[in-house]
Amino acid sequence: MLLPSGIECTLSKFADNTKLCGAVNMLEGRDAIQRDLDRLERWACVNLMKFSQAKCKVLHTGWSNPKHNYRLGREWIGSSPEEKGLGVLVEEKLNMI
Repeated sequence: MLLPSGIECTLSKFADNTKLCGAVNMLEGRDAIQRDLDRLERWACVNLMKFSQAKCKVLHTGWSNPKHNYRLGREWIGSSPEEKGLGVLVEEKLNMI
């Protein structure tokens, strides 16, 4: 099943794992990420699917990151100082553990 078209940010998919990445050096970047999250949520609803809210996390990287809040549907997504992807743990300063 194809994910929605019109995604502005980088979308990575592997098996049942989806990651959305975007640069937020201006408010337009923050808005693009939120629009893409909204697109993904609408796609999931139309296809009678659901993202696991417990597994959704925001990893803020960079020294001057404004650490915006994002939501998936009506729920706010929590942030995490590190995130694992394909067995590699990446922390907010982009060190791989």
